Amino acid sequence: MDNRKKTIAAIDIGTTKIATIAASENNGKFEVLGFGTAQSTGIRHGVVLNIDETVNAITASLNQLGEKYDADFGEVYVGIAGQYVKTTDNTCRILVNGTVTERHLIELSDMAMNVVRPGYETIDAILLSYTINGKEIENPIGLQCEYLYGNFHVITGQTTMVNNIKKCVTHAGLDIKSVFLEPLASAEAVLTEDEKQRGVAMIDIGGGTTDLAVFKDGEVIHTAVIPIGGATITGDIKDKFGITYEQAENMKCLYGSAVHVSGADVSIEVKTARVNNNIYVSRNEMSEVIQARMEEILNAVKFQIETVYPDMLPAGIVMTGGGSLAANLNQLASFILKNNIRIAYPISKIEGEYAESLKKPQYSTVVGLILKGSSFEKGIIQRDSIMTKPKPTPEPTPEPAPQPVPEPKPEPKPEPKPEPTYEPLDNQVDSKSEKPKKNIKNLFKSLMDKLEDDE
Repeated sequence: MDNRKKTIAAIDIGTTKIATIAASENNGKFEVLGFGTAQSTGIRHGVVLNIDETVNAITASLNQLGEKYDADFGEVYVGIAGQYVKTTDNTCRILVNGTVTERHLIELSDMAMNVVRPGYETIDAILLSYTINGKEIENPIGLQCEYLYGNFHVITGQTTMVNNIKKCVTHAGLDIKSVFLEPLASAEAVLTEDEKQRGVAMIDIGGGTTDLAVFKDGEVIHTAVIPIGGATITGDIKDKFGITYEQAENMKCLYGSAVHVSGADVSIEVKTARVNNNIYVSRNEMSEVIQARMEEILNAVKFQIETVYPDMLPAGIVMTGGGSLAANLNQLASFILKNNIRIAYPISKIEGEYAESLKKPQYSTVVGLILKGSSFEKGIIQRDSIMTKPKPTPEPTPEPAPQPVPEPKPEPKPEPKPEPTYEPLDNQVDSKSEKPKKNIKNLFKSLMDKLEDDE
């Protein structure tokens, strides 16, 4: 069998680095065929600021990968994160009027993907639960209902920003197979299924952003992207001591600490272009700068977690990303977040010649993109097999059993009304009418008598 057909490739386009990886899957494990990295200069806080610089960095990463592996892939999975990414919870409804099938679930998911506000596009719609007749159902297939409701965690990105990321990849000569939210990719690489079931938060401190994903009962319930990362801390050190960005980054990695430790201080010499005019940086002062920014990041993360999980997380908090390597960070995070802290490496599912080089927190996202890509392709195959089947016709509503029609009762014949009896007028005179008749007679008699007298 041609192994090239199994190749999955992914690119992590970050603020400080571009990482590209190619791997093949074998029995749930992923053999890394090659990877490449390059410095990223055209992106800030996950937002593309310079198309050409970003394209050049992606190309350099691909060239480095090509030196290790004869790359022949044309499609890649791409991670996305930035302050332009928004998340909302939406509910969609579909008419079933019969038995729920897998097709109904797919159509409901498609409906959730198409609900988006103007100027944004949907990156992912993550199912939270199904509802039938007001009750949450884990698996509604086979149940009878009129309407099926789906509750989704919908991730959207500002269209112009997402298109800039896509443009950089396509200008580098690649097609995008799908785009994934980076915190979900990182979570795929460092979290266990047990942690997701019990309740856990994953924090990925990258160069330009800090990404968060919260899980409960095996499903993601909240995501967030905070536009502060390790590069922000490096910039703080640079501005504080008046040194170059590269010098600040080097000092941070070698001598930095996330917790200011009182005691004997150490002065770090930083060379400058001027002769005999080097700069001396206080290690304690640098640690104060790092701690202040780390506290800001962790408090922002704490706020996001408490919106969905006010109690202590049963499985604690897992931290990854290059920023998680800061000395004493786990102590500071444990104090602020009031949870158990674990620093995680993407070591569970990758193997091969280059696996050891990737077993570092800063590569959690790109490894996770490979895992997400594999699941995506399996889902496409399953989806196609379902949607190509004939669409089931709705079950007819059973008609009520015919009821016997009662025979019409004969209408009762009306009783004959008694015919009125008439009496002669003479007999119908009552005592009241008798008096006027006598008056008329008397009047007539008096007139006749008068006429006789006149004659």
